Amino acid sequence: MSVTRITVLTVPDCPNAPVARERINATLDGREAEVELVEVRDEAEAARWGMTGSPTVLVNGADPFAVPGAPASVSCRLYRDEEGPTGGAPSVEALRKALAGAEECCEDDVLDPIGRAGRGRRAPAERGLRAVHQAVLRHFVATGSAPSTSDLEAVAANAGRPAADVLAELDAEDFLALDTEGRMRAAYPFSAVETPHRVKLGNGVEAWSMCAIDALGIAAMLDQDIRVTSSDPVSGHPVTVSFASGTARWEPESAVVFIGRRPRQGPAADVCCDALNFFADRSTAETWARRHPDVPGRITSQAEAVAIATQTFGPLLAED
Repeated sequence: MSVTRITVLTVPDCPNAPVARERINATLDGREAEVELVEVRDEAEAARWGMTGSPTVLVNGADPFAVPGAPASVSCRLYRDEEGPTGGAPSVEALRKALAGAEECCEDDVLDPIGRAGRGRRAPAERGLRAVHQAVLRHFVATGSAPSTSDLEAVAANAGRPAADVLAELDAEDFLALDTEGRMRAAYPFSAVETPHRVKLGNGVEAWSMCAIDALGIAAMLDQDIRVTSSDPVSGHPVTVSFASGTARWEPESAVVFIGRRPRQGPAADVCCDALNFFADRSTAETWARRHPDVPGRITSQAEAVAIATQTFGPLLAED
């Protein structure tokens, strides 16, 4: 099981931030966890983090105390116990329940398909896998489309293998996805077919990405400015993310990402890609989650979505 991450979002000098930290420590009672304090100074930054008042406590990037429809805010936040009293920080009992729920969910981690259950998406160097995989990704970058098998024969030949064999192994390990006829349908983060997520690269080429997280990861993978265009699947409202010099600008500022997966085994293309979407705000993401009870998952902030994407896809084209 992965280590629980607890983030306390607070405005500078918030009197309730130390109270929240003290109660978190009491709740943990020596158990291992990563606890981080993040100071938030304006509502735009609050929107990126998913903060709805100070302090906001995130457990593995999600707010277990979220009030549906609550807007981003840097004002004081009140928490109500089950018995009725309110306070400026979650109670120890409320925190215990939140941590227990996070630990239960992590038995079947929604992030597993994205990062191949902790194994990462950078193909191993052996048997020509990394060379061919990187050649596939670079073809997408240059053309916006998938390469043919013949485009990859020269690279695969350096490992003494036919390209079709290398592609089949990459497919079996979920570095990319082939259809029943052996044609490429995905090479994460890119898609060979139309999706709701369009990415304009720094070289002017446009390509489809498999999901919201994949789209966000392309900037880190290429280390260049990109523009992601998508839409909220509930409201139809456009959502754009523009990267400039490593900084992401989201429109609307209230946009979030829902990270979900279907409770079955299989490649990411089948298990989770259509459940990783941009939403114009938290309320439409909550609506989508209610309409799809068969897709467990959580709403994540802009900052965490970019961090997951960067960690997942940033290393893919790194030199050996």
